[in-house]
Amino acid sequence: MSFAKAQDLLRIALLASARRGGISLQEICAALNISHRTAQRMTDALEATFANVTTEDGPDRRRRWRLNDPALARLQPRQETTVEALEIAVRAAREDNRLRHARALENLREGLIARLPPLDALRAEADAEAVLSALGHVARPGPKVVMRSDITDAVIEGLRGPFRLRIVYGDHDATARIVEPHGLLIGPRSYLVALQPTRGDGLLNFRMDRIVSAECLDETFRLIPGFSLDDYAARAFGAFQDPDQYGEIIWRFSPSAAARAAEFRFHPHQQTELQQDGSLIVRFNAAGWLEMAWHLYQWGDAVEVLAPERLRAMTEGYRRADFEALP
Repeated sequence: MSFAKAQDLLRIALLASARRGGISLQEICAALNISHRTAQRMTDALEATFANVTTEDGPDRRRRWRLNDPALARLQPRQETTVEALEIAVRAAREDNRLRHARALENLREGLIARLPPLDALRAEADAEAVLSALGHVARPGPKVVMRSDITDAVIEGLRGPFRLRIVYGDHDATARIVEPHGLLIGPRSYLVALQPTRGDGLLNFRMDRIVSAECLDETFRLIPGFSLDDYAARAFGAFQDPDQYGEIIWRFSPSAAARAAEFRFHPHQQTELQQDGSLIVRFNAAGWLEMAWHLYQWGDAVEVLAPERLRAMTEGYRRADFEALP
């Protein structure tokens, strides 16, 4: 067995030991980025190498492998990358003013370092700091709206329940609203996705920077059956949701910009078609024409809106030819 395969087997063994329900073939494929057949060979090797391997078929009809060996927890792989990842997550949480998450991640990081031998701990911290000093200035370029930590903590507490929230939105003297939080979209401008029962059964987006106060109530509610934040977010190009604008979007990038445009993922469900003349067609379904127009402006005259007509009308007069570089 090669060293790389041995490392992979050790990683699978640690996962099978750490996860209460064990690990499935699908999870092994995702963890190691390998094929289903290779994952099957890994489980065969797991059973052949370790004595305390048990298998169980779960309610989802997937078989899971569990390794019952407390001594295995003392086999610690190198932790430099783990420390780096935790520190990057801490910084990202602090940038978003998610102080509760930042503190939890810091505790996890310190606990990990405390369990390492002194020399390994020093090496992990030194190596992580060297990487982080190079990543810090390019982690999140561009302007962003800062969220208040007390508002964010209340929203996260509501999402955890789930519990209703009492928020004051827009102005300090505005009437308080009772909303049912379903998700938090984090970006340059972040939004609370929530249902306000007094305004119907449609989800609304509340700008986090415009929430004046938020209080988590001791009132539970039922989430919309089958709700998926990923599916909800995919209905918009950015964050703005408008059912009247939702529909097929078609952009054509000129041959000179096609290669550059092909490097972008404009939408999670986009489809691309390379044309015979070298141009690139991008199709997806979403709403948010104004946010699309803001982005398309950066491409100058290298992009043309084919559909819908109203978005085409918004951008046609602003396609400049004097931009020196593409996004």
